Amino acid sequence: MAIADLFPAAEGILSLGPANKAELLDMLSTEAASRLGHPKDDILQALLAREKLGSTALGRGVALPHTRLSWLQEPLAILARLNRPIDLDARDGEPVDLVFLVLWPESASEGFLPALSGICRALRDDHLPRQLRQARSAAEALAMLQAADQQDRDPQP
Repeated sequence: MAIADLFPAAEGILSLGPANKAELLDMLSTEAASRLGHPKDDILQALLAREKLGSTALGRGVALPHTRLSWLQEPLAILARLNRPIDLDARDGEPVDLVFLVLWPESASEGFLPALSGICRALRDDHLPRQLRQARSAAEALAMLQAADQQDRDPQP
Protein backbone atom coordinates (compact mmCIF):
# COMPACT_ATOMS: atom_id res chain seq x y z
CA MET A 1 0.00 0.00 0.00
CA ALA A 2 1.33 3.41 -0.95
CA ILE A 3 2.00 5.99 1.72
CA ALA A 4 -0.41 8.25 -0.12
CA ASP A 5 -3.13 5.63 0.44
CA LEU A 6 -2.36 5.46 4.16
CA PHE A 7 -2.53 9.25 4.49
CA PRO A 8 -5.35 10.11 2.05
CA ALA A 9 -6.15 13.48 3.59
CA ALA A 10 -4.51 16.22 5.59
CA GLU A 11 -6.61 15.20 8.61
CA GLY A 12 -4.09 12.39 9.03
CA ILE A 13 -1.52 14.88 10.27
CA LEU A 14 -1.60 16.34 13.76
CA SER A 15 0.36 18.72 15.92
CA LEU A 16 0.63 17.32 19.45
CA GLY A 17 2.24 18.37 22.71
CA PRO A 18 2.71 15.25 24.86
CA ALA A 19 5.08 15.34 27.83
CA ASN A 20 6.13 11.67 27.56
CA LYS A 21 5.58 8.35 25.77
CA ALA A 22 2.51 7.38 27.79
CA GLU A 23 0.82 10.69 27.05
CA LEU A 24 1.73 10.44 23.35
CA LEU A 25 0.22 6.97 23.01
CA ASP A 26 -2.88 8.11 24.89
CA MET A 27 -3.30 11.13 22.59
CA LEU A 28 -2.82 9.02 19.46
CA SER A 29 -5.28 6.41 20.75
CA THR A 30 -7.85 9.11 21.48
CA GLU A 31 -7.51 10.55 17.99
CA ALA A 32 -7.67 7.13 16.32
CA ALA A 33 -10.69 6.14 18.42
CA SER A 34 -12.58 9.26 17.37
CA ARG A 35 -11.87 8.53 13.70
CA LEU A 36 -12.74 4.86 13.97
CA GLY A 37 -15.70 5.07 16.37
CA HIS A 38 -14.10 2.48 18.63
CA PRO A 39 -13.13 2.60 22.34
CA LYS A 40 -9.81 4.32 22.94
CA ASP A 41 -8.71 1.74 25.50
CA ASP A 42 -8.69 -1.08 22.92
CA ILE A 43 -6.28 0.89 20.75
CA LEU A 44 -4.16 2.10 23.65
CA GLN A 45 -3.78 -1.39 25.12
CA ALA A 46 -2.68 -2.79 21.74
CA LEU A 47 -0.11 -0.01 21.32
CA LEU A 48 1.20 -0.48 24.86
CA ALA A 49 1.52 -4.24 24.29
CA ARG A 50 3.54 -3.56 21.13
CA GLU A 51 5.82 -1.10 22.94
CA LYS A 52 6.54 -3.76 25.59
CA LEU A 53 8.16 -5.84 22.83
CA GLY A 54 10.58 -2.98 22.15
CA SER A 55 10.56 0.68 21.35
CA THR A 56 9.07 1.68 18.02
CA ALA A 57 11.39 4.69 17.85
CA LEU A 58 13.40 4.34 14.64
CA GLY A 59 16.07 6.90 15.47
CA ARG A 60 16.87 10.35 14.10
CA GLY A 61 13.80 11.76 15.86
CA VAL A 62 11.23 9.45 14.21
CA ALA A 63 8.93 6.80 15.72
CA LEU A 64 6.60 4.29 14.09
CA PRO A 65 4.16 2.96 16.71
CA HIS A 66 2.08 0.26 15.06
CA THR A 67 -0.23 -2.62 15.81
CA ARG A 68 -2.70 -4.96 14.19
CA LEU A 69 -6.28 -5.01 15.44
CA SER A 70 -8.79 -7.83 14.98
CA TRP A 71 -11.81 -5.54 14.70
CA LEU A 72 -10.29 -2.99 12.30
CA GLN A 73 -11.63 -3.05 8.72
CA GLU A 74 -9.29 -0.56 6.97
CA PRO A 75 -5.78 0.65 7.81
CA LEU A 76 -5.46 3.96 9.59
CA ALA A 77 -2.32 6.07 9.68
CA ILE A 78 -1.73 9.33 11.50
CA LEU A 79 1.36 11.51 11.33
CA ALA A 80 1.95 13.54 14.46
CA ARG A 81 4.50 16.31 14.57
CA LEU A 82 5.30 16.98 18.20
CA ASN A 83 5.57 20.51 19.55
CA ARG A 84 8.74 19.47 21.36
CA PRO A 85 10.74 16.25 21.18
CA ILE A 86 10.19 13.55 23.82
CA ASP A 87 12.14 10.47 24.85
CA LEU A 88 10.82 7.24 23.30
CA ASP A 89 13.80 5.02 24.09
CA ALA A 90 15.34 5.23 20.62
CA ARG A 91 18.53 3.23 20.12
CA ASP A 92 20.38 6.35 19.04
CA GLY A 93 19.19 8.19 22.18
CA GLU A 94 17.62 10.99 20.12
CA PRO A 95 14.29 12.36 21.31
CA VAL A 96 11.35 11.94 18.91
CA ASP A 97 9.39 14.71 17.24
CA LEU A 98 7.85 12.89 14.23
CA VAL A 99 5.49 9.98 14.89
CA PHE A 100 3.86 7.78 12.27
CA LEU A 101 1.03 5.78 13.87
CA VAL A 102 -0.11 2.78 11.82
CA LEU A 103 -3.11 0.67 12.81
CA TRP A 104 -3.71 -2.34 10.58
CA PRO A 105 -6.51 -4.91 10.25
CA GLU A 106 -5.39 -8.31 11.48
CA SER A 107 -7.35 -9.89 8.63
CA ALA A 108 -5.14 -8.14 6.03
CA SER A 109 -1.75 -9.12 7.37
CA GLU A 110 -0.17 -9.40 3.91
CA GLY A 111 -0.01 -5.61 3.49
CA PHE A 112 1.18 -4.72 6.98
CA LEU A 113 4.94 -5.20 6.66
CA PRO A 114 5.13 -3.65 3.17
CA ALA A 115 3.31 -0.56 4.50
CA LEU A 116 5.73 -0.24 7.42
CA SER A 117 8.75 -0.76 5.18
CA GLY A 118 7.40 1.81 2.71
CA ILE A 119 7.31 4.41 5.47
CA CYS A 120 10.83 3.42 6.57
CA ARG A 121 12.12 3.67 2.97
CA ALA A 122 10.67 7.16 2.59
CA LEU A 123 12.45 8.14 5.81
CA ARG A 124 15.80 6.47 5.02
CA ASP A 125 17.63 9.76 4.74
CA ASP A 126 17.07 13.01 6.57
CA HIS A 127 15.48 14.83 3.62
CA LEU A 128 11.82 13.93 4.28
CA PRO A 129 11.94 14.24 8.08
CA ARG A 130 13.59 17.65 7.72
CA GLN A 131 10.86 18.74 5.27
CA LEU A 132 8.08 17.45 7.52
CA ARG A 133 9.51 19.34 10.48
CA GLN A 134 9.39 22.55 8.43
CA ALA A 135 5.97 22.05 6.82
CA ARG A 136 3.73 25.06 7.37
CA SER A 137 0.48 23.12 7.12
CA ALA A 138 -0.96 19.63 7.20
CA ALA A 139 -1.66 19.86 3.46
CA GLU A 140 1.98 20.72 2.78
CA ALA A 141 3.16 17.80 4.92
CA LEU A 142 0.79 15.47 3.07
CA ALA A 143 2.15 16.67 -0.28
CA MET A 144 5.69 15.97 0.96
CA LEU A 145 4.72 12.43 1.99
CA GLN A 146 3.08 11.79 -1.36
CA ALA A 147 6.06 13.17 -3.30
CA ALA A 148 8.52 11.04 -1.32
CA ASP A 149 6.38 7.97 -1.87
CA GLN A 150 6.08 8.63 -5.61
CA GLN A 151 9.83 9.17 -5.90
CA ASP A 152 10.42 5.88 -4.11
CA ARG A 153 8.03 4.07 -6.47
CA ASP A 154 9.37 5.58 -9.72
CA PRO A 155 12.12 3.48 -11.29
CA GLN A 156 15.55 5.07 -11.14
CA PRO A 157 17.35 5.55 -14.50
